[in-house]
Amino acid sequence: MTDVINGVLHTLFQSEQGGHEQVVLCQDRASGLKAVIAIHSTALGPALGGTRFYPYANEEDAVADALNLARGMSYKNAMAGLDHGGGKAVIIGDPELVKTEELLLAYGRMVASLGGRYVTACDVGTYVADMDVVARECRWTTGRSPENGGAGDSSVLTAFGVYQGMRASAQHLWGDPSLRDRRVGVAGVGKVGHHLVRHLLDEGAEVVITDVREDAVRRVLEQHPGVRAVADTDALIRTEGLDVYAPCALGGALNDDTVPVLTAKVVCGAANNQLAHPGVEKDIADRGILYAPDYVVNAGGVIQVADELHGFDFDRCKAKAAKIFDTTLAIFARAKDDGIPPAAAADRIAEQRMAEARAAAAGMR
Repeated sequence: MTDVINGVLHTLFQSEQGGHEQVVLCQDRASGLKAVIAIHSTALGPALGGTRFYPYANEEDAVADALNLARGMSYKNAMAGLDHGGGKAVIIGDPELVKTEELLLAYGRMVASLGGRYVTACDVGTYVADMDVVARECRWTTGRSPENGGAGDSSVLTAFGVYQGMRASAQHLWGDPSLRDRRVGVAGVGKVGHHLVRHLLDEGAEVVITDVREDAVRRVLEQHPGVRAVADTDALIRTEGLDVYAPCALGGALNDDTVPVLTAKVVCGAANNQLAHPGVEKDIADRGILYAPDYVVNAGGVIQVADELHGFDFDRCKAKAAKIFDTTLAIFARAKDDGIPPAAAADRIAEQRMAEARAAAAGMR
């Protein structure tokens, strides 16, 4: 146990992945709640990020995931132009087995105890209906249903933003934003992926899909008979003539095993934390593959939930999400000017915005 604690403390206080302002361990024995709330930065405003409900192998993995995801949200919110810092929460357990109304209410009380420093929303394992329950105890809850004053499903604008990032990638690489007749492989056709498929087909792209869930694949094939499915992600990334690969499932899709065999010329997808470890972004660039940073192109959802705090307006949100096209192009331009991969360029731009906000705040004291 000492080694576990020391490992967490090292990550939090000493590693490059640390630098978090606050980490809260939450427990409510009556409901069975065990959760971690990580606030990485409030330089730009209250931390905003979703709640992941997942059966982690151990508590250390849960803390590490919360820290990593919260840090990513700081960068995502900065690049999305939002006045929010980054935060994330994880609830430990299988949502199919332990998620109850009592547990969600207890979690809402934990978030409320932070007094608005952290604003929560949906993530893997949590849904709009869950946020409606959490909101009964916590007013700093987004991702609620329209019936309860929220914006509803944020995956619609997440997919739209990824589509805009894909168009920007096409513009940068081929001189034309159109995806007509481009072959696009989508790995994961769940919440976000199936909306992305529709955007691609509407523009005339050829779409190839895969998903570990047969029902998800079947739904897309029934709705769109022209789509082709392959057995798994390994088959998808090796598909001949693939122009774009869109990882839309869980993270770590770009790693030492997948990057060397990618056939696509562009990687642009909705999954968070696609780069398995530092250095992968250089491996991608060295292969001549254009990578659209995940936290930039998948920001449509966070743009939507952030808007709830100001009275949700879908058209206003969609207009903001459309700017992901310009933001992605700016990152590619910065990467070219600085001679660095796009992921590093995005980090530099986000870090600059956060640093300027901290300097401005310090100057006001």
